[in-house]
Amino acid sequence: MQTQGYKAMILAAGLGTRLRPLTDKKPKALVEWEGIPLLERVILKLKSQGFSQIIINVHHHAEMIMDFVSSRAQFGIRIEFSHEKEELLDTGGGIANAAWFLNDSSFLVYNVDVNSNIDADVLYRAHLSHGAIATLAVKDRVTTRSLLMNREGILKGWRDNRSGKTILVDQGMEQLTPIAFSAVQVMDPKIFSLFPRQKKFPLMPFYLELAKTHPIYLHRHDRDSWVDMGKLESYA
Repeated sequence: MQTQGYKAMILAAGLGTRLRPLTDKKPKALVEWEGIPLLERVILKLKSQGFSQIIINVHHHAEMIMDFVSSRAQFGIRIEFSHEKEELLDTGGGIANAAWFLNDSSFLVYNVDVNSNIDADVLYRAHLSHGAIATLAVKDRVTTRSLLMNREGILKGWRDNRSGKTILVDQGMEQLTPIAFSAVQVMDPKIFSLFPRQKKFPLMPFYLELAKTHPIYLHRHDRDSWVDMGKLESYA
C-alpha cells in the first residue's frame, strides 16, 4: 500500500438533502455520475495528483461508505475515517475532529460533491510557496455568495449576492474583487491551535475572523471546469 505523499481530507458526511430522492437510501458520496460514485472520482483524482494519505469524514449511511472503500482495497493508498456518529460537526468541526490524522503537515480539504479538473498538486504547492495559514481555491463564476479579495489575492471579506449583506475583514477603502469559493482548500496544521473551542462550527465565519490577523490566500483557477454535484440540477 502506498503511504508516502501528501495528506488530504474528503468531506463526505453531509445528509445530501439537495440530492433527494437519490440520497434516500445511500449517502451523497456514493451517488453515481456517469456510472462512477462521486467519492471514487475524488479519490482517484487526488491519488493521481500525489495525495496518498486520505481521511474521509462520514455520518449519513457511514457504514456504506466504509464498506465501499474496503471493497476497493482502499484504492491502494492509506484511507482512514472520521466518524461523526452523534451529530454532524459542520465543516470546521469536521476538520477539527480529524486533527489526529492531519496535524503533522499541510493538508488538502476537498468536498466530495465537487467535480472539477483543478490541479490539486498545483494548489498545494502554491500554498507551500507563500506559507499562509490557509489557501482557498476560487474561480470567476456566478454564485450566490462571494468571497472578496484584494489585489494581492488575500481574503478581505464575504458578500451574500442575494441580500447584499457584506462582511469585511477590515474597513480599508481598497477595491475588492468578488470571487466564488470552489470548496477546495489547503491548510497549515497550525490552524488547529486557532480553531474555536466548540466542537461544532462552520468554516467561513472562522476564516473571516482569522483573516484579521493571518493572511488567507485565494488561488484562482479560472480556466478549470467546476460543477457542484450536490444538487439535482447538475444531474439534469
